Amino acid sequence: MKLQGRAHRLGANIDTDALIPARYASLTDPQDLGRHLLEGMEEGFYRKLRPWDMLVAETNFGCGSSREHAPLAIKGAGISCVIAQSFARIFFRNAINIGVPVLECPQAPEIASGDLLEVDLETGEIQNRTQHCSYRAAPYPPFMLEIVQAGGLVEYTRQRLQRGL
Repeated sequence: MKLQGRAHRLGANIDTDALIPARYASLTDPQDLGRHLLEGMEEGFYRKLRPWDMLVAETNFGCGSSREHAPLAIKGAGISCVIAQSFARIFFRNAINIGVPVLECPQAPEIASGDLLEVDLETGEIQNRTQHCSYRAAPYPPFMLEIVQAGGLVEYTRQRLQRGL
């Protein structure tokens, strides 16, 4: 599975309340949540996004609460992938369960806002087309790639049940 998009660079310790402020916790529709993505950090952030853009961060991305609203907001905003040096474990699992690809990449801080990236989830290779270089992230195990490709754990399970597996 290959993804291509423009990078939006964030810093370290981006918590779930920064991703989607708690005042929107009553929303459940991913697109409604997506319109408020990173609103607490930058008013109108959603308006500068294009389909398939990517978030790039430093360490501890998604720390804070265990609410699924943060990865739902990312998905609803049309973000195709999140690349960071490290993720909070519960956020990482929630993102996979919702079908949001997340990649741990030690070189994530080298990526600048506006860089055009191409990501191969099967190999973990990240091509930076703007800086003419590549980075290596841990590739997904096959079962996790299947969950992401299906659009999340619920859809993955639905598809398996339909196939009688």
